[in-house]
Amino acid sequence: MKEFLSNSVFFGAVLSLVAYEAGLLLRRKFKLAILNPLLIATICVMAVLVLFKVDYDQYNESAKYISYLLTPATVCLAVPLYEQMSLLKKNFKAVAAGIVSGVLASLVSVLVLAKLFGLSHEQYVTLLPKSITTAIGMGISEELGGIVTITVAVIIITGLLGNVIAELVCKVFHIQEPIAKGLALGTASHAIGTAKAMEMGPVEGAMSSLAIAVAGLLTVIGASVFAGFM
Repeated sequence: MKEFLSNSVFFGAVLSLVAYEAGLLLRRKFKLAILNPLLIATICVMAVLVLFKVDYDQYNESAKYISYLLTPATVCLAVPLYEQMSLLKKNFKAVAAGIVSGVLASLVSVLVLAKLFGLSHEQYVTLLPKSITTAIGMGISEELGGIVTITVAVIIITGLLGNVIAELVCKVFHIQEPIAKGLALGTASHAIGTAKAMEMGPVEGAMSSLAIAVAGLLTVIGASVFAGFM
């Protein structure tokens, strides 16, 4: 079975899609936030790989076809932003302030917690890019001398966590403004958070799409500065 799965051309792609579909079915049936399709899919894929002792590189070789869709999917995020351009211009100052505040909150929280738990410089800079998209985060981590593999894991966990608790946080803190919801998700939880923002509404999705790009650029600058604080 291991050899069959390892040598299959589409094993990784099929496994990923089936696992995600299973997550969607569970979410629709039980309607619980913790049953997030991305989280369920991640757990299912990990379980299958461990159970059948399939190497990750072999899985990724057959799952890479899904990754090819990431670029056009990312470009498509500009569409809802374009549709909400008038709203963006009208609230430009609030949007800019929200994204800057979110980036600073992320960097400062990592600095405070790193000092509190006595982390090394290497561990500290590894965590700095936790709230931005993986492609940018990996580059920042490598440039600052962090552990890239851990950075990727932290980014994924941050995105999943944001996706799962987004509605609860908005409800607890009475956040009802669509622009605020979108900016919060995009700034704190990158693309995975944006997926949740798209579910919430078109305005949330548009603002979250904008936040991903701007927060990524600001974090490149901010992380370089904050790296010298510890």
